[in-house]
Amino acid sequence: MTNANTTAWRAAQTAALAGGSEASQKRHTERGKLPVRERISRLLDPGTPFQEIGQLAAADLYNGAVPSAALVTGIGMVSGHLTMIMANDATVKGGTYYPLTIKKQLRAQLIARENRLACIYMVDSGGAFLPMQDDIFPDEHHFGRIFRNIAELSADGVPQIAAVMGSCTAGGAYIPAMCDETVIVKATGTIFLGGPQLVQAATQEIVDPETLGGADLHTRSSAVADHFAADDSQALAILRDIMVRKPARAPIPPARPPQPPLGAASDIDALIPATSRQKMPVRDILMHLVDGGGFLEYRARYGTTLICGTAHIGGYEVGILLNDGVLFSESAQKGANFIELCCQRDIPLLFLHNINGFMVGAEYEAGGIARHGAKLVNAVSTARVPKFSLLIGGSYGAGNFAMCGRAFGPRLMAMWPNARTSVMGGEQAARVLSLVREGQTGTMTVDERTAFETPIRETYEVRSTPVYAASRLWIDAVIAPSQTREWLILGLAMAAGSPKEETRFGVFRM
Repeated sequence: MTNANTTAWRAAQTAALAGGSEASQKRHTERGKLPVRERISRLLDPGTPFQEIGQLAAADLYNGAVPSAALVTGIGMVSGHLTMIMANDATVKGGTYYPLTIKKQLRAQLIARENRLACIYMVDSGGAFLPMQDDIFPDEHHFGRIFRNIAELSADGVPQIAAVMGSCTAGGAYIPAMCDETVIVKATGTIFLGGPQLVQAATQEIVDPETLGGADLHTRSSAVADHFAADDSQALAILRDIMVRKPARAPIPPARPPQPPLGAASDIDALIPATSRQKMPVRDILMHLVDGGGFLEYRARYGTTLICGTAHIGGYEVGILLNDGVLFSESAQKGANFIELCCQRDIPLLFLHNINGFMVGAEYEAGGIARHGAKLVNAVSTARVPKFSLLIGGSYGAGNFAMCGRAFGPRLMAMWPNARTSVMGGEQAARVLSLVREGQTGTMTVDERTAFETPIRETYEVRSTPVYAASRLWIDAVIAPSQTREWLILGLAMAAGSPKEETRFGVFRM
């Protein structure tokens, strides 16, 4: 793992965990409110982990002023049940919703829907960030989709529970109003469609926040909220009590006893090459992930640049597709056949990306590589078993699509700090564009070509990093290689209890 990548990831992680400014943190605690991650920690069952989703959202956007997009989301155990938790961080811009805040909450709701996870919303937000209202309010996947999702999840029997622990203003008021059950905290929790300033502007009525939408009003008069809490701690206790009687679910135990892998997870770092030009020992890495080194390889002697096979991770069976070179027609066909088998047997799929793309050239185009590659993309697209995607090396162009990139519906998706993803590598992109330029303007000198290609390579270098991808929520997390088994076991346990779906493949061009 390269030091520069690790340093950038750790710095982004530190900024995300820090939350808002010291002044904001001080104001928050002086009001008797717990920090957002402490709220989550106290809500969780003691000693159980919390897997954050989108921790690095907005890391290098909005001038770096909105760490974690002002919203902490993730999966944890609450009263014995796997739960999706969504908690506003009011120390970051008052917990207001930026475009990426909405994208992050919608992603969390999608994970909850696919895996039937109860949802807990810890609301402490000033509502939409008004200067960016056109990127927040009117479109299909903007603010309104959060409320629609709450209604649909509730209709599907997935519990929706809210705790109002701060401001809950304007459209955001519909989060607690639409949930199955709502807690509100005395003195700090408020719910209103229009705040005091808007009321005064619209009607000339002067009213304070507590009178307009405080805990006493909403539990005694309006019935917008169901439970009155004296403080954050009591609100969290009520949430845990509610979860005890909700029809959520505990994780499904694995089919067989877990076994440790042949290699220690802490040793994976040493297997990762210092540069992308060196070959990655993917089979050795695999032995540090799967139970007991047990891996039943499928067509081991055919299409060898795509390794396929079944194994167990933490006792859960999984079908694995792992790159060991560029994709050829044979490897694409093999992958498609393997996915068919896993879907027939209801085995989840794990895609481990280390791929430059499909082979190019006149010979391969004549051999129908586009047609054969399309079979793999078709199979990935239509497979209805749970899919998980992890970038352990490069993930470029159509290779990303064939290996279940973001557009293809993985239940969870992450990158190692050394990984890269873009439409092609920076070196290739710079060379392609300089050849196009030469075709338009004539031959360039060496100096002209260098001056033209260098900024392209530099741009690709920055925009292909894990932090760049995580900041834009193209992935759910950046994880250390040593944490990979735990991350996978959580995903497989989560998916084990989700509803089964029948796979229907589209037409394969034979």
